[in-house]
Amino acid sequence: MTDMVHGLVPDEPEEAIFSAWWRTVDRWSLAAILALFLIGLLLGMAASPSLAARNGLDGFHYVTRQVIFGIAALLGMVTLSMMSPTRLRRIAVLGFAVAVVAVVLLPVFGTDFGKGATRWYSLKVISVQPSEFLKPTFAVFAAWVMAASFDINGPPGRLISFVFAVALMLILAAQPDFGQAGLIISTWILMYFVAGAPIKVLGTVGAGIIAFGWFAYNNSAHVAYRINGFLTDEVDPRSQIGYATNAIHEGGFLGVGIGNGSVKKVLPDAHTDFIIAVAAEEFGLILCVVILGLYGVIVVRSLFRLVVERDMFIRLAGTGLAVLLGMQALINVGVAVRLLPAKGMTLPLISYGGSSLIAAGFGLGILLAMTRTRPQNEFDEILAQHPQNRTLQP
Repeated sequence: MTDMVHGLVPDEPEEAIFSAWWRTVDRWSLAAILALFLIGLLLGMAASPSLAARNGLDGFHYVTRQVIFGIAALLGMVTLSMMSPTRLRRIAVLGFAVAVVAVVLLPVFGTDFGKGATRWYSLKVISVQPSEFLKPTFAVFAAWVMAASFDINGPPGRLISFVFAVALMLILAAQPDFGQAGLIISTWILMYFVAGAPIKVLGTVGAGIIAFGWFAYNNSAHVAYRINGFLTDEVDPRSQIGYATNAIHEGGFLGVGIGNGSVKKVLPDAHTDFIIAVAAEEFGLILCVVILGLYGVIVVRSLFRLVVERDMFIRLAGTGLAVLLGMQALINVGVAVRLLPAKGMTLPLISYGGSSLIAAGFGLGILLAMTRTRPQNEFDEILAQHPQNRTLQP
């Protein structure tokens, strides 16, 4: 009878997954991601036909493969961005374990494709670069163990993440792949900073990195060659950096016009590591600024959304993934304009490569999920929800 007098509170209809996702996802970041992918296809059509002709392939062979990889990456990104942070954490931690094993086994089963660094598994039809998947999964793994250290009687998560970061840096440096190694340790440092690291600890880690760099310079001919080439006043015009810097200079503000560039005909990596040189030569400085601006939109908007996030795992994982994207883009462009030593690193979402594209989609899918708008509990509610504190409630 009471129900009849007062009435039952009707259950609110459950919102459809897609509509809930569209309402909460950062649509500006999503648009910037799609724009970068489309720019990558445009530049791929400009840069890859020359390489395809040299390899006796169809003119749009690489573009077609890029479309296939891109569709898979974007579908995976959207699917992941609809998932909960808990499920994403489990997927990423499992992926991290697989990626670590794959990277460790590279010296045994991997190949260098004649480039002097064993970074790939050749699967005949495709090749896989496990370090590309190692980066986003490490960011989530590190966020998980760091966040756990804030629990009462929690594990020493920051120390555990540091041990993994150093170990992975050494493994990648042995390939040698100093670019990816630098990204891993730099991402960890910024995540540790967000987690409240003491300045003394960060200073000690920074000093250790400098010491490691000095050791590598004096004991690795590969590192010494790259750094000496960067520091020299004169650049060999027939080197990759020489061709790239010349192309950027020739492009000016407006470029030489679509199809009129020459760097794509002489650079073997024009469609991958040096695709920004193709953009600068044919489309000019304007397109390069647009590209950097789009990366900036994703990184800045993500960080602004994460500032108000009170879940430590979400905040750390999102920060790590956003910083990872921004740093990789800056390193790629910095190498092309000779602000950094040559690293052999792709431009996310734009450079050709299945591993690079799909790994970028994986990382961005998790980033979009972490930056979705969600209710933020008050601090006393968060404490009350902690398993060890529930017994304190009346």
